[in-house]
Amino acid sequence: MIKNHGPWTITETILKYKNKWIQVTEDRVIRPDGQPGIFGIVTMNPGVSVLPVDEQGYVYLTKEFHYALGKESIEVVSGAIDSGETALKAAQRELQEELGILADDWVNLGTVHPFTTIINSPAELFLARKLKFTHQNLEGTEVLSLYKVKLEEALNMVLESKITHGPSCVLILKAKIYLKKK
Repeated sequence: MIKNHGPWTITETILKYKNKWIQVTEDRVIRPDGQPGIFGIVTMNPGVSVLPVDEQGYVYLTKEFHYALGKESIEVVSGAIDSGETALKAAQRELQEELGILADDWVNLGTVHPFTTIINSPAELFLARKLKFTHQNLEGTEVLSLYKVKLEEALNMVLESKITHGPSCVLILKAKIYLKKK
């Protein structure tokens, strides 16, 4: 199975690991310089990230312990798109599950690829407005709290590296620009 992949040629793909959320493969390749090599790829399920903003300019973030980091992280609501689910439906579900928020107005602010070198993990970005508050429906792995700040403060947190989650940073920056135009 030889196939061209941009300037690379893949001669073989070996599945190294797979679970419900990620897949790790190793490609045997001919590099662009003509030399043989290998390339590892982590493929994650596509996801969504949501920034809810209320009429007073407050945003609702999550503060959650993340296992891989070994510490708490302040982020926008994020999660995977389930099989057969649209990105918008996933965004609506994640916002209700994680923060107990429903929204009547949804704006798609595009896609981000958080780390393009070896990870394929696209995230669709949404701004949610006209909010209604209900109850959370957390998964057994989630221990999080709501973190409410003005959008301007969230932007400063990005600039000061207090918010470091890639999709959160991009979404907060895009939302600030989008809302300034309105």
